[in-house]
Amino acid sequence: MVDIEQIIQWAISRWTLGELHGISHWERVERNGLLLATPECDVTVIRLFAYLHDSRREDDSYDEEHGPRAANMIVGLRKTLLKDLSGQQFEMLQKAIQLHTSTHSTGNPTIDACFDADRLDLGRVGITPIPQKMATKKGKELARENNRWQ
Repeated sequence: MVDIEQIIQWAISRWTLGELHGISHWERVERNGLLLATPECDVTVIRLFAYLHDSRREDDSYDEEHGPRAANMIVGLRKTLLKDLSGQQFEMLQKAIQLHTSTHSTGNPTIDACFDADRLDLGRVGITPIPQKMATKKGKELARENNRWQ
């Protein structure tokens, strides 16, 4: 079993940017992911995504390649912090991280929940999540609900 606390501490120890994409964002992405998780989702992958998806940002503003950089970076963690993931879990995690800013949906419930978990936190940067741009049914519902209160 992957030690999520170890991953969190690893991510925090290497984070050099501000809070916009830091620990408070990661915690909200984890919470959102758990809300979005359906029985067919892999919750371990969703939780790991929350703490690793922005780990290779070089700018707290615009950084188009941070997803692919982070996806490449986790290859180095495969035999250490991520050694207890199955091959399928690792592949889902890597794909979710790599594509989270460039792909609308994949049809994979776990990866799509990761995408929406991050999108539901766009309000922190002044962007209102658009229900039609969410990848999951629950993500669409939560985006609609959040939009009602704004």
